[in-house]
Amino acid sequence: MVLPTLVLFTMALIWTLLAASAQIQCVDAARAGARAAARQDPDDAAAAAARQAAPRGANVSVRREGDLVRVEVVADAPGPEVLGLGLRLRSEAVALAEETVGVAV
Repeated sequence: MVLPTLVLFTMALIWTLLAASAQIQCVDAARAGARAAARQDPDDAAAAAARQAAPRGANVSVRREGDLVRVEVVADAPGPEVLGLGLRLRSEAVALAEETVGVAV
């Protein structure tokens, strides 16, 4: 009885670590994309920078709202989706566009 419990606990621990690692990748990817978009790189280049740092299969969206650029990264957590327990990971980064810095209004 103890051995199956330990195996199940170990699998849950590994799955949790993989999900946490993928969430950190989503955060890093959103930041990289926001930095690129804030430097006035084209949206395709900013999205490519985010995809490079994102987990495999992540969706990246880049949009501009006034002086701000927003990059959102959404990915599924790695591992099995047993009983519908799959996680959707999401991170968003916002940066001020560089051409607006120091402009007097």
